Amino acid sequence: MPADAPTGAPGGRKGARLRLRILATTDLHMHLLGYDYYTDRPSDEVGLARTASLIAAARDEAVNVILLDNGDTLQGTPLGDCVAAEDRARTALPAAQDAAAALNTARGLAQARNGGAPHPMIAAMNALGYDAAALGNHDLAFGPDFLDRALSQATFPVLSANLARRLGAEPLEDALFLPPTALLDRVFHDDAGEPQRLRIGLIGLLPPQTEIWESGQIGGHLRTRCMIDAARAWLPGLKAAGAEIVIALAHTGIDARPPEKGMENAALHLAALPQIDALIAGHVHGVFPGPDFQTAPGIDPVAGRLHGTAAVMPGFWGSHLGVIDLILKRRGESWHVTDSACAVRPIAGSTAPWGGETGGTGGAGGASQRSVAEDAPVVLAAAQAAHARALQVIRQPVGYSEQPLHSYFALVADAPALAIVAAAQSWHLSSLVGGTALAGLPCLSAVSPFKAGGRAGPLNYTDVPAGPLTQRHIADLYLYPNKFCAVRLDGAALAEWLEMSASLFHRIAPGSCDAMLIDPAFPNFNFDVISGLRYRIDLSIPPRYDADGKMLDAARRRVTAITHAGRALEPDALFLVATNDYRAAGGGYFAALNKAETVIATTETNRDILARFVAQTGPAAVPQAPVWRFSSMPGTTVLFDSGPDAAAHIPSLSAVQVTPAGATPLGFARFRLHL
Repeated sequence: MPADAPTGAPGGRKGARLRLRILATTDLHMHLLGYDYYTDRPSDEVGLARTASLIAAARDEAVNVILLDNGDTLQGTPLGDCVAAEDRARTALPAAQDAAAALNTARGLAQARNGGAPHPMIAAMNALGYDAAALGNHDLAFGPDFLDRALSQATFPVLSANLARRLGAEPLEDALFLPPTALLDRVFHDDAGEPQRLRIGLIGLLPPQTEIWESGQIGGHLRTRCMIDAARAWLPGLKAAGAEIVIALAHTGIDARPPEKGMENAALHLAALPQIDALIAGHVHGVFPGPDFQTAPGIDPVAGRLHGTAAVMPGFWGSHLGVIDLILKRRGESWHVTDSACAVRPIAGSTAPWGGETGGTGGAGGASQRSVAEDAPVVLAAAQAAHARALQVIRQPVGYSEQPLHSYFALVADAPALAIVAAAQSWHLSSLVGGTALAGLPCLSAVSPFKAGGRAGPLNYTDVPAGPLTQRHIADLYLYPNKFCAVRLDGAALAEWLEMSASLFHRIAPGSCDAMLIDPAFPNFNFDVISGLRYRIDLSIPPRYDADGKMLDAARRRVTAITHAGRALEPDALFLVATNDYRAAGGGYFAALNKAETVIATTETNRDILARFVAQTGPAAVPQAPVWRFSSMPGTTVLFDSGPDAAAHIPSLSAVQVTPAGATPLGFARFRLHL
């Protein structure tokens, strides 16, 4: 890291003032275009192509601008899956007839790698002039080799200070996967129009849980370290190398709880480090500043400050652009931040940007407006060819369904969208264990609703109509490229697994009316349903675990009457459970999985297994055996939200009584459940 000052530009004038605008994106998840690949139609709510128009406008408003991305960029849509699949096909060396053929094949592949189509997201970011980026956990979903090839095309530095090929005794001794920090030497103009040198330091950080979540892809090859420990170790050297201001690209959420080693959402405590002048947060798909976060010690969700440090979290899928305006003044030989303003700008909708101008920072805020940002041609050009290929893939026929497969009521009753996935996993597990030492164990299947509203909004539900099924429907039913796994565990661990899942719900007082059912702090995708068991959830009992898997009260048991094959679940009985590599590795804070033994680990994705199951057996053959229900609470009602098209499916609910209860300001349909 060079310690010398940048040359070729004037030195700073004492007392000079300079305004720096930082633009930021996060959690793009391969949403390059305003397109929903699961419904195969355009969308006004997503897409870097639209965010790019906001970027252009924000650049036009300011003199000195840098553009940064905060990770989870390369995975998240069928477009990303198709790009990764093409990369695998292009880089796999096929068997050759002889040495000469092998040599020719290798040369051809080398040419393809060097001259083949660039990664469309990286090409778009290059074209938009990103100055730097950080990694997020999902960027490793296709493995480190794919990531290496994609990032090699970037014309900007990509950083991660706590992801290592090998951990040393302390952070500075880690053999890191990517550079931990970067220095941007820039010549900007001060308020008087005079050119000024500014050296900007950057550090990239991702959740240490990445090592668990992506173990199927990086297991044994990459390790992680606590974000706070890594930042404390690397930041002094960054300042010593001449960084006058430091921006943290922290792919992590905002958690008001006290700091602890290895915490997942550490943005608040990173912002408290004295070297950091501005912070980009992400990971939890929230918007900051804004109403997604409550005022708490150190958290100002109106001004956009964490422990007084300027911070933004610009949504997800390109929904928002983060804007931080810093005022810098020259003191001695360096620049220092004296004021800031933070805001987020949406690509669509009627929104008054939170935050505002502070000390004349030049307008990070803006007037309330209703608009949908235009598509930027430069992003359309980068994405066009890959988008066309992705459409061909998602439109390929797979099979047929005689019933709708949706997730509208997956949080309150057995759901057909989950039942088909559970059946496919059970089918595959049975085929793998037949004739082996595992064949005598009962087979179960754990599934969860990947699309069930939440921060992704009222359209974030699986809704596959009866009729022909294509690859896009399969991707809609199984959102992530997880690998199929099976674990062996006993009945006691199964009961704990279910207790963690049941923590999704608030405690409901018997006889109460219209309390909200769902705890928004609990991710919907951690609500596992274990097919092959039958059980009840008693909402009058408080949850046993919190959303982070911490035991709240060992005496609480809200999952009751657990049975298998008509018999009460025995604590010491052994079972095989079909699941995915994320859950098998402990992802989601399921303590029960820490004691489970992974007995089957494959390279085949759950999504591919589902497609093969549909093609060979058809969803119409899926048994609709009941799995779970709430314990009866006469005279008690609760409210929950679902998608606006959910009401049409109420007649198919046989085990629960649900009635419409209006709509919410965010566009969800609200329903009343009679317990």
